[in-house]
Amino acid sequence: MPTVEIDARSGFCHGVVTAIRKAEEELSRTPEPLYCLGDIVHNGDEVERLQRAGLATITHADLDRLPGARVLLRAHGEPPSTYAKAAEKGIEIVDATCPVVLRLQQRIKATYQESLASPESGLQIIIYGKAGHAEVNGLVGQTDGTAIVVEDLSQLDGRIDFSRPIALYSQTTKSLEGLASMVSAISERMHPGVEFRSYDTICRQVANRVAHLREFASAHDVVLFVAGAKSSNGKVLFNECRDVNANTYLISRAADFSPAWIAGAETIGICGATSTPRWLMEQVADAVKAVI
Repeated sequence: MPTVEIDARSGFCHGVVTAIRKAEEELSRTPEPLYCLGDIVHNGDEVERLQRAGLATITHADLDRLPGARVLLRAHGEPPSTYAKAAEKGIEIVDATCPVVLRLQQRIKATYQESLASPESGLQIIIYGKAGHAEVNGLVGQTDGTAIVVEDLSQLDGRIDFSRPIALYSQTTKSLEGLASMVSAISERMHPGVEFRSYDTICRQVANRVAHLREFASAHDVVLFVAGAKSSNGKVLFNECRDVNANTYLISRAADFSPAWIAGAETIGICGATSTPRWLMEQVADAVKAVI
């Protein structure tokens, strides 16, 4: 009979675990409504589970109509403008910002303050990340919206002035290889004598999963990668698995699984993103075991 293995190291990162635990603690502490600014995690099934427990997802536009409410800030972090709005409306903040993200925000803010103190330097703050991503919005907010976001090498020449100093930071969930390529490409373009500082601000709990997942994927005939449609980290890690095992399938839940995928397979591996709950991977495993 084929074997089914769930990757022991897949699933929520520490930041997401902490945010969900805070939400559950707040929900049990008082019957008063608890709101979350954006999906608490990029996984629809986990969001629905917490919604059934009483956690309501809202947008920034909703803050104006919720004076005095309790609002949880998820692990991705928020820009200073969100805290200012909360203070203005008397909103109680339950801050679940990931410590890794919080430290990065503080570093970027310090660099921005440095640039304000010496405007003649013309320092540019560059963030390697996904434009519009919640974490990136929080990082850009530390610079009053002046930081330049670049998602890939193709955007460098149109957005950056290589005759001026640069300080490069990275979204915490980007790949180490991607950051290395970005650093190399910028270095090659810098004018002689112009300062270029780059900082490796990638979360190692996420980055270290790449090598492990590649090993896990290569050890199985078929891999089912479980991740929500909104998960940027999920797309990155799925592609890493598929790179070493062409029989890797991206699914959001057990209902997406097709028995035809595992025909003839002796070993089936199940893994997921940092936003994938363990219980969801277990449901996928149960669906597989039901047909083998």
